[in-house]
Amino acid sequence: MSDNNQNITHKVLIANRGEIAVRIIRACRDMGFLSIAIYADADIDALHVQMADEAYGLAGNIPCETYLDIDKIIAIAKKSGATMVHPGYGFLSERVEFAKAVQDAGLIWVGPNPETIEILGDKVKARQLALQVGAPLVVGTKDPVKDAKEALEFAQTYGLPIAIKAAFGGGGRGLKVAWQMDEVEELYHSAVREATAAFGRGECFLEQFLHNPRHVEAQVIADKLGHIVVVGTRDCSLQRRNQKLIEESPAPFISEQLNQQIMQASIAICAKANYVGVGTVEFLLSQDGKLSFLEVNTRLQVEHPVTEETTGIDLVAEQLRIAQGLPLSIDKTPTPRSHAIEFRINAEDAANGFLPAAGTITRFDAPSGPGVRLDSGVVTGSTIPATFDSLMAKLIVVGNNREHAIARARRALAEFAIEGVASVLPFDRAVIEHPDFCDDFNVHTRWIETEFTATIEPAKRQIPQKEVTLTHTFIEIDGKRCKLGLPAQLLAGFSLKKDDSLDASSCVKETLSDLIVLSPVSGNLFKWVVNDHQSVNEGDVIAIMEAMKMEVQVIAHRGGTLKRTIQEGDYINAGDAIAEIS
Repeated sequence: MSDNNQNITHKVLIANRGEIAVRIIRACRDMGFLSIAIYADADIDALHVQMADEAYGLAGNIPCETYLDIDKIIAIAKKSGATMVHPGYGFLSERVEFAKAVQDAGLIWVGPNPETIEILGDKVKARQLALQVGAPLVVGTKDPVKDAKEALEFAQTYGLPIAIKAAFGGGGRGLKVAWQMDEVEELYHSAVREATAAFGRGECFLEQFLHNPRHVEAQVIADKLGHIVVVGTRDCSLQRRNQKLIEESPAPFISEQLNQQIMQASIAICAKANYVGVGTVEFLLSQDGKLSFLEVNTRLQVEHPVTEETTGIDLVAEQLRIAQGLPLSIDKTPTPRSHAIEFRINAEDAANGFLPAAGTITRFDAPSGPGVRLDSGVVTGSTIPATFDSLMAKLIVVGNNREHAIARARRALAEFAIEGVASVLPFDRAVIEHPDFCDDFNVHTRWIETEFTATIEPAKRQIPQKEVTLTHTFIEIDGKRCKLGLPAQLLAGFSLKKDDSLDASSCVKETLSDLIVLSPVSGNLFKWVVNDHQSVNEGDVIAIMEAMKMEVQVIAHRGGTLKRTIQEGDYINAGDAIAEIS
């Protein structure tokens, strides 16, 4: 197929939100394609909605009724005249049924074939495939385990720590690491809950967890003509809650032998799976140099910009080329031309356990200058909803070598200012001065939890605004019946009721009481662990909150008798009362 197909003006529906939707919109513009955004009620004024050529509402505010609703998204694709669907990362990007639904609708799916997603998206099948091609692997279960009892038996047989992993997950969600035998059962149930909430399926498998490993990966691109190229390697070891915070390319302090092993195993796995598109093969690297296959992410990675900056390859444009049947723009692994480091700028309070923080950004002053790239989904005035991911933007810094990139990162992070919501910027500034990261590279996937001791000032507590909800009605315009969505707050009037202001002040008074249990985060109360009027001890887990697709435990601050003040499923702001212990 010739490059003349690039002259076709495609309409690309972006089945995602935030910074990755903005990134794809920009690639579409570079290629002369039109972009179509979709949005939850809370995202009606989001940056990706403003930038797209067209935008369509999903009529809802939680993932299952918006960005995870396949029927709604396909209906919008048909109505809008889309020719291609790009899933971004997260949400439906690795869901076989979504890829099939796109293709069944006669649209071009920007991603691997559904059959490949099914094999590699199932972490158990991916392990089996990796074994077939001789890729390095730690001990694990052949199939998903049926219950917590099987998890306990595996831990007793092979020893701790063990990783409990969502078979159909990714991005650190549905992944729990058990270090003590008495926590295996609850962590298994927690992994199932997270996986079900994030991916719609809760099956989990088990494997040995390498102690304090590094996380290294290979960026792969493959076209429909059988060409497979490893574009470069990355290190993504700096993580919290098994989710990456800082990534860099090429992976530093890796021997040439290990580098070749990573690339050869990645190509072998992708070839065996008949891979087409952009994907990432991930590995864990133990402190004694033992490499173990982790998983294949059959989508674009959050950290793809560091590879773009070090190789000059536009990976999103490459995805759009491959989807059209065009050949890869390169035929071999490029020599890195620079070193790049990416900082995920999440709305989280690093001094308070990296708790996600919803709210409105009152100041967003990003850095610029030589070697600085910012991929952002927000601007000053943007609202961070509690129902979606905490990622606001990504700061990518490029230098001639690693030392040069670190020096530029110090300058860029010093220039960056965000107010209105908590951010991880204070943590990033501390890391970029730490010898474990800058000099010896002693970081590993649990370094933050076990060895990072720098003092970080807690973020100012912000009370988020209520989530935007739309009330829908119908109007007639020039004889045509049209559906109209209006903010519910607008219909309720512009002034607060007397009772509303009293509630706010009473909340402030309640926080002064030693009896009140305060919500550590803005989000939904997912589950009460303790019954009403039950006795609890200080330090007990009494409830589980769900915020920005992550579970957060609510801990009893004192002993006594618990009295619940909210119900399961209720939304509540950080710092509000959820119970009393008297």
